[in-house]
Amino acid sequence: MTILLQVLINGVLFGTMYGIAAIGLSLVFGTMRIIFLAQGTMIVLFAYLTYWLFTLLGIDPYICIIISVPVAFLVGLGLFYTLFKEAAAIEDKNVSLLLAVGLMYMVDNLMLTIWTANPRFCATSYASFTIRIGDVNISFVRLMALVIALAAAFVVFYFLKKTRLGTAVRAAATDMQAVKLLGISSNWVMAVAFGIGIGLAGLAGVVMASVYSFDPNYGFTFALKALVALALGGIGNVWGALSAGLILGVIESLGAYYIGAGWADAISYAVFILVLIFMPNGIFGGRAVTKKV
Repeated sequence: MTILLQVLINGVLFGTMYGIAAIGLSLVFGTMRIIFLAQGTMIVLFAYLTYWLFTLLGIDPYICIIISVPVAFLVGLGLFYTLFKEAAAIEDKNVSLLLAVGLMYMVDNLMLTIWTANPRFCATSYASFTIRIGDVNISFVRLMALVIALAAAFVVFYFLKKTRLGTAVRAAATDMQAVKLLGISSNWVMAVAFGIGIGLAGLAGVVMASVYSFDPNYGFTFALKALVALALGGIGNVWGALSAGLILGVIESLGAYYIGAGWADAISYAVFILVLIFMPNGIFGGRAVTKKV
């Protein structure tokens, strides 16, 4: 039972990364109706930014949040207005998807050129610190990742529910034409949603740099895992996306322990396929992932 509890805790803590990324994907998909496959690559990019700030300037990774998140938001606004603004207005969303794929490969190769394929990690003084509760060990940095994920989910939820701009984003996710008829700029609403999505990628990048070793090739795999979490949680459900990320982390952790580490990815993708077939709205509800848009 102690081993099982340890495996479950590790899975929950590991799944926080998937949850943060899934919230960002949910916002982008909800307003723009595109699957932003470059989300994982953007997370890795901001993990490298965190690594640089830590290595060259000695800034603690958690302090880097106040730098990385605003920069990521501005990068999101820039990407929307330069790459995705015109594509978002086109009914055929394959154009936006291809743009996202092109951006992913371009940034991947750029990171590979600048930082090479050698794994990087922010070796802080507390990286190996653990909190012991009975016979269970809890990694401090992974626990902080969970706290950050919960805080991010709460902030996004509050923004969507309690602010006028957040209400406009929710309205755009439901009916963009109605938003236009009310005189609200659809481009600004989509730009804000896209900026927040990339801002969450910046936050996830800080967490990644402080918890795991990473390299430029990790982005695509991570984007797929976030997509699985998005399918589990349901489109447009902030807490569902976060919870689904935690569930996915537990599934992978249990699979790796009882079956083998090599089966973890296969199990995740099998769950993804089954959810799309039998629960297209996700475990926690939301708009159907398979809905034609």
